[in-house]
Amino acid sequence: MFGTKKNNTDKSEIVPVISMVPIVESLRETMLSDMELMPIVQLGNYTLTIELEDLNEEVREIAKKELRENPDVTQQAIKELRDLLKEEDDLYIPLENDLWLVRFLRPTKFYPESARDLVKRYYAFKQKHSNMYEDLLPSREKNIFQQNILTVQPNRDQLGRRILIIELGKKWKTDKVTLDEVFKGCVLFLEAAMLEPATQICGAVVIFDMDGLSLGQVSKFSPQFAKRIVDWLQDSVPLRIKNIHVVNQPMIFSVVFALFKPFLQEKLRSRIIFHGKNRKSLHQYIDSTCLPECYGGSLDLPRIEGPQWLELLEKCDSEFKAINSYGYKKKISK
Repeated sequence: MFGTKKNNTDKSEIVPVISMVPIVESLRETMLSDMELMPIVQLGNYTLTIELEDLNEEVREIAKKELRENPDVTQQAIKELRDLLKEEDDLYIPLENDLWLVRFLRPTKFYPESARDLVKRYYAFKQKHSNMYEDLLPSREKNIFQQNILTVQPNRDQLGRRILIIELGKKWKTDKVTLDEVFKGCVLFLEAAMLEPATQICGAVVIFDMDGLSLGQVSKFSPQFAKRIVDWLQDSVPLRIKNIHVVNQPMIFSVVFALFKPFLQEKLRSRIIFHGKNRKSLHQYIDSTCLPECYGGSLDLPRIEGPQWLELLEKCDSEFKAINSYGYKKKISK
């Protein structure tokens, strides 16, 4: 979800430096909070920023071809979606924020009824799993970042998509971090990604690295957890998840996938691709120039570790609080 600007220096032993810069006035509406400063991470000569700026011509063309997006369609769809959502009396949402409405119109190709249904599913899922979402803030989920299981590549792939990497093998110490914490970390990353207009259009890909998966780790998965993840990805995330790549999986991974398979519809099932250790297979979908060396790539960027993401995302706590403030109104019991 973060953009990268590069200057030329050695990337060895880089110490991250975080600073805050003003958000451009014209982009304030992107945020649901009253944040006026945005965190910037300096890694040597690499600068990481949340990409709120205007879309470039290439991304605009993708939006036009794949999502039907143009000024006339956009304005009409915003109006129709707002009218539809006004009928949902039990939903508390930022109806007057055009860019918030566009977040749900883009993954539904600007069909207002589909966007309305996505809004309802998004908040219904949060309500159903309120124990996962209550007070969900980066500052309250430090452990998952400190365990360094999740990371987002600072670059995009060749199609402009964000790359989320989840390592549930060697790095996953089941006595120190739970699968619920992994889920919460993924939610925080994808909520932040949803702020970026380019990510709303181009979407994201996920790499599940299962290298070293053990029988003890397999035992932590349950049908209930599998159903929650599938329901979330399949119906409730207002983001275009283009592919899920499973790499380095041992034979025992088939036991894990068997838990997920009954809940998968064909659309999501067709987007899950198993590569094992075959890097050429992975590179058919994600160009090697966009991947680090561990996945057979040639990307020359420093890896962003979990604690670095935590330090940055904590600076956005107020935005996550604003995100959490919306949803179905709580019923007051008499």
